[in-house]
Amino acid sequence: MHVIGLDKVEKTILRTEGAKGVYKQIPLSTKDAVPTFSFRVFTVEPGGYTPFHQHEFEHMNYVINGEGILVAEDREYQLREGDFAVILPGEKHQFKNSSENQNLLIICAVPKEHE
Repeated sequence: MHVIGLDKVEKTILRTEGAKGVYKQIPLSTKDAVPTFSFRVFTVEPGGYTPFHQHEFEHMNYVINGEGILVAEDREYQLREGDFAVILPGEKHQFKNSSENQNLLIICAVPKEHE
């Protein structure tokens, strides 16, 4: 068993091409002996966004705080605190913070091999 507060988890800037104002934390990972999924938390600053990308694994997301947009190839989805979103393997996607004054915080669960 492992319990940790998000405020105790290292926060690193996401230095991926196409990202702006994004920070990543990994509160539950392989180092905690997770059997299947890792939890990542992304903080997207106002005006920030993740890269528009795709990958071979699914991820499940939950908006902890803020408002944003989930961009897909064919449409955009409005996100707000309390919303869930699943992105299936191969789906191109991007998260954008649509707020002018608050961070967008998202929990992202992925297979542990892709944390």
